[in-house]
Amino acid sequence: MSESTSDIQPRAIALIPLALFLVLFIGAGLYFQSQGVDFAFYQLPSVVAILPAILLAIILSKQKLNKAIGTFVSGVGHSNIITMCLIYLLAGAFAAVGKATGGVDATVALGLSLIPASLLLPGFFLIAAFISTSMGTSMGTLAAVAPIALGVAQQAGIEPALMAGAILSGAMFGDNLSIISDTTIASTRTQGCGMKDKFRENLIFAIPASLITLVIFVFIGTGEAVVEQQDYELIKVLPYIAILILAVAGVNVFVVLTAGILFAGLSGVMLSDYGVIQFGQDVYAGFGNMQEIFILSMLVGGLAALMQQQGGLAFVSSIIQRLIVKYSSKGGDASTRAAELGMAGLVSFTNTCVANNTVSIIVAGDLAKELATKHQVAPKRAASILDIFACIVQGLLPYGAQALLLSSAFLISPLAAVSQAYYCMLLAVVAIAVVIWRKR
Repeated sequence: MSESTSDIQPRAIALIPLALFLVLFIGAGLYFQSQGVDFAFYQLPSVVAILPAILLAIILSKQKLNKAIGTFVSGVGHSNIITMCLIYLLAGAFAAVGKATGGVDATVALGLSLIPASLLLPGFFLIAAFISTSMGTSMGTLAAVAPIALGVAQQAGIEPALMAGAILSGAMFGDNLSIISDTTIASTRTQGCGMKDKFRENLIFAIPASLITLVIFVFIGTGEAVVEQQDYELIKVLPYIAILILAVAGVNVFVVLTAGILFAGLSGVMLSDYGVIQFGQDVYAGFGNMQEIFILSMLVGGLAALMQQQGGLAFVSSIIQRLIVKYSSKGGDASTRAAELGMAGLVSFTNTCVANNTVSIIVAGDLAKELATKHQVAPKRAASILDIFACIVQGLLPYGAQALLLSSAFLISPLAAVSQAYYCMLLAVVAIAVVIWRKR
């Protein structure tokens, strides 16, 4: 992962291991889907599906066995990968402690107390957006909000798919924008920019799309329901607010997450019999919740190092470079614009294949970094584009984890859930427009 692909002879054969990984993962998903198995694309763990690909990459390597294994290990232990994994652990611990101490439930209850009876759809969009931005996870947000949203939708006579689309839209808003989201962690580490800088860049895309989404939900929302008020302690919401303030202020992410974990644990101690031992157990449970993405990130880093050493990434880069030259003969802004569109297409295609926005960013990260360097795309801009387009695709995939979770909670088809995810659709339009017309 340390060499530039421009110094290596392009070789298409080096991409075969990645193709094998995709064939195994997608093939298993399609098979289980044909058998009617729930969460079909998640039956074969990605960390298992990638193992034959790694073995094949080592076999195809022109290096001696020990040298090839050394290349793999250096990719696994790359500073960006290790830093990313450490942040994953802290983010998982914060989410687990916050949930265990009642922070998530308190935040939902606070949001419900503020929603007018006539604005349920935009209200739930905002609740999901706030929780997801604070927690950094769309799946955790949907798991917490979906049961309540379904009950309110049934009481108010709102079409279930419409309510599912509202909370999916909010969840993907925060998943993309949150400074402690795993997609933010992956995109900023691979592109070498600050999380605060990427956050501000994302706002250029997210604010217009979210405002239009709010307007749409205001006008298409029908039905009213008086939401039963729930008791909550405001202090349990404060850790999430603190996380947002510290992160936007540019405080180091390790400090932000550590403070959030301690603050959430302290709120539990102050308001209940939550003890130090339980706190430690929840922190460890949070670490465990990040196990798959932790291991997969390291394995993908090792596979990427092997493919880069063998010329696979150089081959993909050469193809994209030719397209950039073809469609940006004038150079300058046109070249930069074409490179940004190339990054968007690369991460979108990868996400379509693996149905995981974080993994798609990790896979596309090195190549995107090289394109950004060669065509004068600012690191914060490259990170933002990777995260945004991965978010767009993930929110619209009927076989993505988010759509599958909502389909089981609302008893609707995954396609019905994503068909109402207006934020993701609008974000795509806004993002493409900004990339094409924004002056550099």
